[in-house]
Amino acid sequence: MHIVSDFTRNVQEEEDWIMLADGCRLAIRIWRPVDAESDPVPAILEYLPYRKRDLTAIRDAQTHAYWAGHGYAGVRVDMRGSGESDGVLTDEYLQQELDDGVEILQWLGKQPWCTGNVGMIGISWGGFNGLQIAALQPPELKAVITLCSTDDRYADDVHHMGGCLLGDNLSWASTMFDANTCPPDPQLVGERWREMWMERLEHSGLWLATWLQHQRRDDYWKHGSVCEDFSRIRCPVYAVSGWADGYCNAVFRLLAGLDVPRKGLVGPWSHKYPHLGVPGPAIGFLQESLRWWDYWLKGQETGIMDEPMLRVWMQDSVPPSARYEERPGRWIAEPSWPSPHIEPQHFRLTSGHDLLPVPQGQRRLYLTTIRLLLFVRRYQ
Repeated sequence: MHIVSDFTRNVQEEEDWIMLADGCRLAIRIWRPVDAESDPVPAILEYLPYRKRDLTAIRDAQTHAYWAGHGYAGVRVDMRGSGESDGVLTDEYLQQELDDGVEILQWLGKQPWCTGNVGMIGISWGGFNGLQIAALQPPELKAVITLCSTDDRYADDVHHMGGCLLGDNLSWASTMFDANTCPPDPQLVGERWREMWMERLEHSGLWLATWLQHQRRDDYWKHGSVCEDFSRIRCPVYAVSGWADGYCNAVFRLLAGLDVPRKGLVGPWSHKYPHLGVPGPAIGFLQESLRWWDYWLKGQETGIMDEPMLRVWMQDSVPPSARYEERPGRWIAEPSWPSPHIEPQHFRLTSGHDLLPVPQGQRRLYLTTIRLLLFVRRYQ
């Protein structure tokens, strides 16, 4: 344990274990005010398979220490089968993962340094399981920030999009195959490290084989797709993404589908936390998230829920490029979503490479003509 002075309160960092009901031990890293046992604080949980001791160590130390310095316990847990936690990780978003998450929340709520109020935050995998665990309605979970995630595992994820199999399906399987071959740190788990490592090598499996067995929207993909029943989520949700990220469409679906206090934010970034956002401009997202947590976990009036429901970076047109450091534009806002200020318009391509509006009266005739041509060609 070491202590640092950060913002409003002195912070201590420590590593600990959570013992689950089935005997599985999860590795946990905590940043919290040094006086939290005498003055308890809410907890903010980030629950990932990405090895808190190396892969996300630098990022975790920046984000969770910041919240701890403002009166929270920042908590990073390696899920079952990853990092120094016991077990084997055999797929993403398994019911076991979500049940473990509920147990983690229960454990946090009972700690003497916690008020019992817990929020969940995460980007990508952690954004997914934050929504999925919220749908289980654990009483300790009071609010969620989900970044670069999706509500629909089949139609809008790395596996399939619009019914099409994506190349990301292969690359993502390769990434997790590689991650599962990494051993736990002997400094924490002791002499068991080799036994744990060999168990993972032998039993993690080839995830790609499982994914390719489900080429249609079946129960496998419906599991963990919160769009199947938005009403199951009953806590406030802040949905965040960027135009350069593959998950930006989910922000708008969550705003339209959820019936809870909610906000949306879409910037110019890629698959990044907005305070690390590239392409820029990045924003002070740690400060923004603090306003959200102060409101929902501490009951402080920060004004965040008086602001527009959706804020979006409206990008200016720029020449094509393989990479942008910055995207020029401006912030715009909508008080609600779907927006009453937006109307769909229909255009058609022309031989001059232009887009022309399709008059309402011609639209049906135009589509019928295409169908007729396809019918004739099929039976020629």
